[in-house]
This record gives sequence, structure tokens and C-alpha cells, in this order.
Amino acid sequence: MTLLQGAPWLLAHRSMLKPNQPFKISLYGQDYVLWQDNTGKINCLPNACPHLGAMLSEGWCVTKADGSSTVVCPFHALEFDSNGCTVLPNSNKQTKPLLQPLELIIQGDFIWTYGGYEPKIIIPTILKDFASEYEFLGHTKNFSVKTELLTMLLNMHDYDHQNGTHRPLFEIEKVDFKQFIDNGHHSHAYFDLIRKPPKLNDLLKNPGLLAIPNTINAHLENFFPCFVVVHGESPVASVKQIHFFIPESETHTRTYVLVYGKVKNPVAHLIKKNFVRLAEVIVEQDVDILGKLYPNIPQHIKLNNEIGMDWVKRNFENFPMIEHR
Repeated sequence: MTLLQGAPWLLAHRSMLKPNQPFKISLYGQDYVLWQDNTGKINCLPNACPHLGAMLSEGWCVTKADGSSTVVCPFHALEFDSNGCTVLPNSNKQTKPLLQPLELIIQGDFIWTYGGYEPKIIIPTILKDFASEYEFLGHTKNFSVKTELLTMLLNMHDYDHQNGTHRPLFEIEKVDFKQFIDNGHHSHAYFDLIRKPPKLNDLLKNPGLLAIPNTINAHLENFFPCFVVVHGESPVASVKQIHFFIPESETHTRTYVLVYGKVKNPVAHLIKKNFVRLAEVIVEQDVDILGKLYPNIPQHIKLNNEIGMDWVKRNFENFPMIEHR
């Protein structure tokens, strides 16, 4: 099982959907169109029009008197409601469902799905806690990365790549690994990142670096396989970066970051939007290095801090069973 069917995936945060504007997503090799109507209801249909296969996400929405809306095919302007029904030209009768809606689980602003498969693991509750306790600072753009899900997860749990991939951003000189707590599909990693003080030019480009100390006490909380929380603490703010992963297909994985924060010092109000940009730069650097890997190269070197990568491999191979060390 390479795409971990039965795991929950966060398709989007509500803030990523503009009212009555089609939004394309992919999951398990299938394309879908998401849209939110004026009542706040979120709908999801297969993206291919059942007439001639045009992309519904390239169309538009039509709002009805009750606040609901349909998604319109850009080819022949056929309107499809949330159940996948349409009314054909010169007919006043609605068709039977021609598109099977994707089942969604809406938890506040969080849009989850199991992709039509039987749930194998539960949806973590920690996101609802963040939403109630922290200010939502925003989301990064979506990145569709040409890499399979396993490689994407291994990269996120590779604690030694901080002083390589992310060296240009943080000037990290050393990774001092502290502890890994293994709770099956849930784990914690603690390590210190020793960095050089940022240059003035770097601060001008990204003021969010002001909130990062010279020694970063990193705490990553991992929820296999769908997301990783980076808990960030500084004198000016407490920040939660939540990195999400969605298997678009066997060869592509989508990733994006939601950022929540709690201000400790008034200066944080001036730079809090930079926390989102900082997260986006981190993902951009990861995407860049993932595009420069030779696939299927045997690993002849093992570094000291690969315990997180081993945790990913074990859970991937045994999914959905939980295998403790």
C-alpha cells in the first residue's frame, strides 16, 4: 500500500477557498473540484465533466436564491449541484447524480477526507485546540511536488538536513539531537539547531528571523502520515507551523503549511505575517532539494539522527498497524 488508503488527509483550510470559486485538488490519482457556497457549505465533486471531460475547476459558480451554488462546466455551461446532478438544455428535469461527491469531514475550518476509503486511523484533535487557543496567521501557497509520499515524509523527518537544505535561511552550523518519543503513529522529536546570527541583509528580506534565537530548541510533533507540527517558542511569540501532506498520485505529493501564533511581545504584531512567509521559504527549500535527488539510489551511509526516518519507514511498511519499538 503506497498511498496509505484509510488515512485522513486535510484537503484544505477554509481560508484557502474563496466563496463560489472552484478550487482544484488531487487525491489518490483523481482530480476533484472544491467550492464553498454563500451558506458556508463546502462541496466536492470529481473534476471531469461527464459530458466531454472538461475541468470543472476551470469553470465558475452560480449562486441560487437559497445561498447554495452550482459549479459550471467551462465547455458547455452545464451546471452541477453538490450531488452531481445537472439539468440538460431544453429540459426542466434534473438528472440523476452523474458525479459521485467525495465525502468530506468538516471540523470548523478544517476540511478532511478519507478519500472514499474506510477509515483506518482517527483524525487528530490537536488542530481544533490550536484553532481555539491561537490566532490563525495564514497559510502558505500549495506546492505540488514531483515526489512520492514516502520520500516527502522521509524528508520532513530527516533532522540532519537542517544544516544542509536550510542552511542558507538559518545559517545552521550544527544539529544536536536530544530525544525521540515514539507513540506509534504519534511521536515527538527534540533537537537543538545551533546557528550563526543573521546578517542585516537577511533580516531586511525576512523580518521573521528576528523571532528566531541563535540556538533553536526544535520540537516536532508528528502525526503519521498526514501532518507535522513545528512548535516554535521565542521571546516575542509562540508559533505553530503545521506542515500537511496529501498524496496526489503515485508520483506527486501536495504540501502546504498553516501557521498559528500567540503574541508575547508587541513587536510580534509587526512581523506576524512574516511567520507565514518564513514557513513558505522552508517549504521552497525542501521542494528544491527534492527535485535534485537521483531516485532509487541505494543508501550506503546512515547518519546518527535518522530515528525519525526509521519511524516513518516502519509506519509506512506496517500501515495501518501500529508497531512500537
